[in-house]
Amino acid sequence: MNSTMRRVVIGTAAISMALSVAACGEAGSDAADSDKKSIGILLPENKTTRYETFDRPLMEKKIKALCSDCEISYNNANQETELQKKQFDALITKGVKVIILDAVDATATKSWVDAAAKKGVKVVAYDRLAEGDVSAYISYDNERIGELQGEAVLQALGDKAKDSELVMINGSPTDPNAALFKKGAHTALDGKVKKIVYEQDIPDWSPDEANKKMAAAITTLGKDGFDAVYSANDGMAGGIITALKSRGIKDVPVGGQDSELAGLQRIVAGSQTFTIYKGIKPEAERTAEIAVALLNGESIDEFTEDKVDSKSKKGIPSQLFDAKVVTKDNIKDTLIADKVYTVDQICTAEFEAACKDAGLL
Repeated sequence: MNSTMRRVVIGTAAISMALSVAACGEAGSDAADSDKKSIGILLPENKTTRYETFDRPLMEKKIKALCSDCEISYNNANQETELQKKQFDALITKGVKVIILDAVDATATKSWVDAAAKKGVKVVAYDRLAEGDVSAYISYDNERIGELQGEAVLQALGDKAKDSELVMINGSPTDPNAALFKKGAHTALDGKVKKIVYEQDIPDWSPDEANKKMAAAITTLGKDGFDAVYSANDGMAGGIITALKSRGIKDVPVGGQDSELAGLQRIVAGSQTFTIYKGIKPEAERTAEIAVALLNGESIDEFTEDKVDSKSKKGIPSQLFDAKVVTKDNIKDTLIADKVYTVDQICTAEFEAACKDAGLL
């Protein structure tokens, strides 16, 4: 072998060794990444103010309290199923071990969740029961919440309930909770009121779409063609109340859910009748406890008192919390007492007089 060929062979061997070392280094880096304590949080949308105001910060704070060295990856899907799938897949690729998933479309998640489970990734269904091989489910007794809403409508109507006609504005058809709220509300209302004269499901829980549907109902039924409005949540109640005001309609009971700040201010002012208070803090903190336990390979039995069946899995370890109706009369004893909001947050200058009348000031 001449000197030129020897230099080529030696150079090729050196390059080959360098590539091998680099490859080993990359593999070691991937392995190290995969050993990180990592939890992903995927929330569905931000039109409902609770997610960014309460759910996310409460979960993140509790996770950090339980696992100071845990890495948290967060994304909001802005009500887009395909975007949420990309976010979910990105967490898997990143090596996240536990994913807290509040699904945009709970029926669309089965293939994602099943694929994650096969890779050893635990998925905790948060607030909405995602399809697939989820490890746990944390929410509320959502059918009971619908019943509470229906009962609150009846309470607001009083003796006139049996002769009353109702408009029902339900939640998103892709959210399984919306179907449960609707079922529970019908359980409470059917046979107790004269008739449901107009009923619509609202995609994406959109306040703007709720406003449009309420305006359409008024056009179809007339200003005096209904006696109360069931709204599945506070955001949509805001859109509904705007439609009522624009047509000069007053004193029609309108309910909601989620105890949003704007909803509470409408309740104080008298344009909204009630909301449903779901303690987001216990739900979010329990979810964080379960996520950290799963990350550490520990039992979650102490955190899950119930078992729930989805369409794709039986006996899912679950925790379902209770809720309560909030009216002007018990805001102080519920949300303010629990430090969800302060009097100052609710009773801004615009609502000062109404707050005094309500006994908040």
